[in-house]
Amino acid sequence: MAIPTWFIELGPVTQALLGGLFTYAVTALGAALVFFTRKVNIALLDSMMGFAAGVMIAASVWSLIIPSIDMAEAHGSIPWLPAVIGFLSGGLFLRLCDHYLPHLHIGLPKSQAEGISTSWRRSTLLVLAITLHNIPEGLAVGVLFGAAASGVDPTGTATVASAIALAVGIGIQNFPEGMAVSMPLRGEGLSMGKSFWYGQLSGMVEPIAAVCGAAAVLYVEPVLPYALAFAAGAMIYVVVEELIPESQQHGNTDIATLGTMIGFCLMMVLDVALG
Repeated sequence: MAIPTWFIELGPVTQALLGGLFTYAVTALGAALVFFTRKVNIALLDSMMGFAAGVMIAASVWSLIIPSIDMAEAHGSIPWLPAVIGFLSGGLFLRLCDHYLPHLHIGLPKSQAEGISTSWRRSTLLVLAITLHNIPEGLAVGVLFGAAASGVDPTGTATVASAIALAVGIGIQNFPEGMAVSMPLRGEGLSMGKSFWYGQLSGMVEPIAAVCGAAAVLYVEPVLPYALAFAAGAMIYVVVEELIPESQQHGNTDIATLGTMIGFCLMMVLDVALG
């Protein structure tokens, strides 16, 4: 994949910021559908949520876990150890966030909100639920851009091209996420403007997390294999705890599963062909 010279010269933190802004923009684009329609077909939404799950699974494997193992092996460490520690730490981090941060999963009544009890509105809780799993997505983009620029990856598996491929894949799967927030809120009677605002708001954390991830691995290079696996563990936690259950809760099991498989294949192709 030919990367424009101007992009390479920007530096990893700026690259991560642009990657995060791209993924945020696609979230906002999905939320903007609320200006054109009030409802979305549930089967379509379930298939798109399944698609998002497939993208995140493939990204975790090809873009994060495999480079983590390769880097550890190249530096003489036990190949699987940083990947296991980072992966489990990422899942534990999301579990703690899930336990303490007030949020509400899509399609559930407010009485089933998770986290610390609060009087916050349903719309706020829905945004927080999507924001929670956008953190590891932004972090993954940033960590990979940082890894590509760090010069500590002798294997060549973490490249600017692979980071761009990851940003593109995550951006694509962010489209249904923005829509999944704005559409239900519009259906509950909120104005188009407010529904769009809440939908795009959930994606704002991604460029912030991307910059933090890139900066962290640049200044603390020894943690790079752990950081890659950490982002993977956090994303897989989101997939298993949220995306897959939500994609199948309306009985559209087959189409949601097919969406997951298509999303997996697309992200795999993006990483292998472009990275």
